[in-house]
Amino acid sequence: MTLHDKPISRTSLRRALAAVGLASALALAGCSSANDELSQRAQNDGTNYVAGDGSVQELAPQDRGEPVQFESTLFDGTAVGPERWEGEVTVINFWYAACAPCRVEAPDLADLHEEFSEEGVQFYGVNTRDTQPTAEAFERTFGIEYPSMEDRTGEVMLAMTDYVPPSAVPTTLVLDKQGRVSARILGIAEPGTLRALIDTALDEDSASNASASGDAARASAAAASLDAPTMEPARR
Repeated sequence: MTLHDKPISRTSLRRALAAVGLASALALAGCSSANDELSQRAQNDGTNYVAGDGSVQELAPQDRGEPVQFESTLFDGTAVGPERWEGEVTVINFWYAACAPCRVEAPDLADLHEEFSEEGVQFYGVNTRDTQPTAEAFERTFGIEYPSMEDRTGEVMLAMTDYVPPSAVPTTLVLDKQGRVSARILGIAEPGTLRALIDTALDEDSASNASASGDAARASAAAASLDAPTMEPARR
């Protein structure tokens, strides 16, 4: 798979800010997490935290694999499966309560969920360690309103290795409307970066719909032209 440099196409203020955030995150991606005091504390807190360096991997549409296929259960008992990841842009965040970087990014994820709710963007958490009371206490503390699934057995994380391995906690994935992984952030998801990645997935769908509408209009015009009666020249 190849990395794809994402063009920022919108002229809105939100997209302009997103571009700045993405550029900053990419510049920092090469920094070692060994120099990050927060990551060091997390690595040494006895929870076997695997540090991510904040690196961003973005996949061009032609480089994406098959739609993500896994099944799990949300903490409220609701079963979720592949049909949930199709039709809307989806953000999936791997986390657990004792993970210090997860706590850092949690308020931003809550804000982004609210920001994109009117555009139909779905957010789901994948909790890798906690019981339901611990997970719900974390969600109340940070104002997380989107649901999480329990994954202490590692089944979801294992299933994702067939697509783009999470390989660190936190990891955040963006799925396009076909349910394919379009981007991955290893480590803390900077809000400007994640906003830009979500906007890209939304823009792709808009561009696809515009192209399809144009093709349909051209086909309709061509059909009308073929069906139109031939006019004979007037006789003198």
